[in-house]
Amino acid sequence: MTAAPPPPAPAERLRPARLRAGDVVRVGAVGLRARRARVVLSSLGVAIGIATLVAVVGLSTSSRADLMARLDRLGTNLLTAEAGKDGLGHEVRFPRNTVAMVERLAPVRHATATADVDARIRRSDVVPEERTAGVTAQAVRTDLLRALNARVGEGRWFDAASERLPVTVLGALAAERLGITAPGAKIMMNDRYVVVIGILAPIELAPNLDRVALVGFPAAERYFGADGRPTTVFERSTDASVEEVRAVLARTVNPGNEGTVKVSRPSDALAAKAATDKGLTTLMLGLGAIALLVGGVGIANTMVVSVLERRQEIGLRRAIGATRNAVRLQFLTESLLLSALGGVAGAVLGALATHAFAAVQGWTAVVPVRSLAGGLAATLVIGMAAGLYPAQRAARLPPTVALQSP
Repeated sequence: MTAAPPPPAPAERLRPARLRAGDVVRVGAVGLRARRARVVLSSLGVAIGIATLVAVVGLSTSSRADLMARLDRLGTNLLTAEAGKDGLGHEVRFPRNTVAMVERLAPVRHATATADVDARIRRSDVVPEERTAGVTAQAVRTDLLRALNARVGEGRWFDAASERLPVTVLGALAAERLGITAPGAKIMMNDRYVVVIGILAPIELAPNLDRVALVGFPAAERYFGADGRPTTVFERSTDASVEEVRAVLARTVNPGNEGTVKVSRPSDALAAKAATDKGLTTLMLGLGAIALLVGGVGIANTMVVSVLERRQEIGLRRAIGATRNAVRLQFLTESLLLSALGGVAGAVLGALATHAFAAVQGWTAVVPVRSLAGGLAATLVIGMAAGLYPAQRAARLPPTVALQSP
């Protein structure tokens, strides 16, 4: 008797093929290549947002780096003591030996002084006396430039001989207002002609001196009736002892009447500028984030329209064996590529804008790597969020319905 044949082996379950990473990228790029104009317009919003973020961070960093370099160059150890008014409203002047008293403080390395001079400044004697062009006069010591880290732009500075003569050195803005472009010209101080021997470059730590015509202390006493008592003292101490000197400077320059003395640190103004720039940077980053969000909404809208237009393609892929996950991954990859394209373009534009603006301002361009990395990471997040719903919608589309779509 013939033996019964063995039962047939159970059919093996079919397993869906898995796409490799390269295949996923190629499939996701198909839609982008077919609709290039739409891709450019859709990625433009993301590009603008990323360019704004990168440029704002880059310009802010470049500006602060330049400011810190200026502070390092100018020094943060300069203190200024200015005379105010007493209880009766009279102008206060410090003792004649104020500089010597300040220099006796142990941490002080150098001190100098200036004094207001009662002199009307005019370009010539044909100019009415009341038209002073906003230029005032001050007496200075020969060591002022060293204390302020200032320099002469044109001509020369006072020496032991010229500080006793009727000559002047003009601040940068004073020279501009008086129409003086080179040393050798003459201007009127009260009823006396004085010769301009120099023009200062702008003084960053004492910008008020840019609007002043300077004379030596001996000349101010001899020709303009000054009493030789300073109204402003500048001192430099060691960096570690700035606050210590600041606490005693007022009663040192004007003992017994320190309430009339205003002590300030000129470098604080530059530091405050850095803090202001930081607040503006935060505001601009917020605007960039809004632009990036708008770009994400544009990508989401583009992907939804793409799903509606490609329903037959989706149905055909499902009919020949593509799984829902494969369809979902295709449209999610397409959204990520679209967002990444805008992100890369925006990062490049932001970096170029930073370098261009920094070159115009004379800064050293600094584009932090973290801003580029953060911008690109933000684009991937935006692409993922924008493509999630369209990809899910495409994956849920039944093949029969998709194939019947017009």
